[in-house]
Amino acid sequence: MTAPSLYAAVDAHVDANFDEQVRFLQELVRVPTDTPPGNNTPHALRTRELLAAFGFDAQAVEVPPEVVARHGLQSITNLVVRRRYGDGGRIVALNAHGDVVPPGEGWTFDPYGAQIVDGRLYGRAAAVSKSDFSTFTFATRALEAAGVALKGGVDLLFTYDEEFGGELGPKWLLDHGLTAPDLEIAAGFGYEVVTAHNGCLQLEATVHGRMGHAAVPDTAVDALQAATRVLVALYDENTRLRQTLSAVKGIRHGYVNVGQISGGTNTNVVPGKVVLKIDRRMIPEEDPVQVEAGLRALIERAATSLPGAGVDIRRLLLAHAMQPLPGNRPLVDALCAHATEVFGEKVEACGTPLYTDARLFSERGIPAVIYGAGPRTVLESNAKRADENIVLEDLRRATKVVARTLLDLLRA
Repeated sequence: MTAPSLYAAVDAHVDANFDEQVRFLQELVRVPTDTPPGNNTPHALRTRELLAAFGFDAQAVEVPPEVVARHGLQSITNLVVRRRYGDGGRIVALNAHGDVVPPGEGWTFDPYGAQIVDGRLYGRAAAVSKSDFSTFTFATRALEAAGVALKGGVDLLFTYDEEFGGELGPKWLLDHGLTAPDLEIAAGFGYEVVTAHNGCLQLEATVHGRMGHAAVPDTAVDALQAATRVLVALYDENTRLRQTLSAVKGIRHGYVNVGQISGGTNTNVVPGKVVLKIDRRMIPEEDPVQVEAGLRALIERAATSLPGAGVDIRRLLLAHAMQPLPGNRPLVDALCAHATEVFGEKVEACGTPLYTDARLFSERGIPAVIYGAGPRTVLESNAKRADENIVLEDLRRATKVVARTLLDLLRA
């Protein structure tokens, strides 16, 4: 068969099985994976059961409970599905994560109802990234149904630690030799083929003062006042960061965000402790070591500028930026070409200000890209917001693009 006729065959298989693919995704959305609290094993076991119906044997890899507890989560069981074809070819890993932030407020649909309205499927993780559990599974099924000799293989990796950095998800599988691919596609969230992304440093700063009665504030050291000085310094830092732009298309500048503040005892008590959780996004050109040293120094100077105040700083996460590796061209060229044809508009490689599990592969020298089901922009899907959704036609087309790409990479 010629290449165009093979592409037509995999497209036809996706179309013929699309209703089943949508039902598969609905079942995945209906099992909550809120992280925190991070009790994700039930979802993995349900996914394993659903995969078995397609003849896909998923190895369940349970992370030891004591390790999971140290990371502040409840349970993690990752899944590995190994599909092997002829000798001598590449192993392509397809990795999507099932864990997701809690729904939050403002939903007009049931976050776990998986309702379909006007061609969109609504639910938490419908777009990021349970959608790509289905994209990658059904693309692999279409590849195998094409009736052509294949070589190499596919590793489907469904993991549950992206929200907390991936150390107990893809990194756990890589460290323990449970997957060793030549190329990797990570779950996507838009039309673009993403080859680079920001890094992320997360710190917890505990500002200490001395608690006292509000009627005699001079006997206390106000930790909130010291924390306010830290906040002002951090937001001033954003003004400086906006002046340094990344050369990577799709990425602009670094940024500091204070995502959580807690502290104090009661209304009539001068607070003796305030905790700030800080997220610093780093463009690929920045050195994480210098960024962390500078941010720690800034926080300490600001906190201790109030006499009697102090601060303890603890790193929560350091996710390095991802940059393109030389060996990624087969992935990038195939994905861009097929996405351009299937979607009917120019699709090019670019970067994203997010950070993802894909970096864990590229850090090991495994060329990785980010591509999967999603809208033109992350904002359109309401990812991590109320009424998250996936346009079903985008899901269908992304599945065809991935199936065609696998065919290019693995055809004997």
